[in-house]
Amino acid sequence: MAPSRDLEEAKKAYRQRDIRASIAAHSAGPKERHQQEHGQYIKSAVYGGLDGIITTFAVVAGVAGAKLAAGIVLILGFANLIADGLSMAIGDYLSTKSEQEYERAERRREEWEVEHYPEGEKQELVELYTDKGIAPEDAKTIVELLAKTRTAWIDVMMVEELGILGSDESPLKNAVVTFISFGLFGFVPLVAYVTALFVPILGTATFTVACALTAATLFALGAVKVKITGRNWFKSGLETLLVGGVAAAAAYAVGVALGGLA
Repeated sequence: MAPSRDLEEAKKAYRQRDIRASIAAHSAGPKERHQQEHGQYIKSAVYGGLDGIITTFAVVAGVAGAKLAAGIVLILGFANLIADGLSMAIGDYLSTKSEQEYERAERRREEWEVEHYPEGEKQELVELYTDKGIAPEDAKTIVELLAKTRTAWIDVMMVEELGILGSDESPLKNAVVTFISFGLFGFVPLVAYVTALFVPILGTATFTVACALTAATLFALGAVKVKITGRNWFKSGLETLLVGGVAAAAAYAVGVALGGLA
């Protein structure tokens, strides 16, 4: 059964310190399943996009700093989109899958221990609660109540003892979202160079246009990132822009320094 609250509205009420809105959010009926999953893959989309645009623009800046031909930008840029995009997607897939495999293995162990030595598991949980400052008698009462429902007992043991919060994310969906986001946002720094192939007059300002497009997109991604972090959108956007700018400046400086080797 889904929690009887609107989590997004609850977060909004907290940010605004609106007590009435918080009460209303917690009194709302359960959300539909697809609504609960709405933001599940935001993390992969945002961080895949950030990595894509920053690494691709670093390539563009390095080539521009070395004053190499625009064709080199496109070759290296698209190579980065495919290679790094696949690398990130595969990494996301494997990491998510490994976390879930570890979670399942630990859960099987907890289930076995609960079945064969329940008193020992109860005592572990009592000790964990008393370490948090709960009175021993109260801790024992809580544990005895939990132990009446085996699934809930094991769920709590997973969190309290192992720090594992179950996740139903799909490793494949995570990977696909990461790859698509990396490719879409990573293409932004290359837009000006691709357009210049059809509009030659743009050739004299491709790097400038690429800088402007990348800066605007970095800021927008940073602002969207508040969906995850809950921070101020303007500060988050500015921070992301500055971090991306530092990476680009470093790549440009390397291109200038080593340009004579090309």
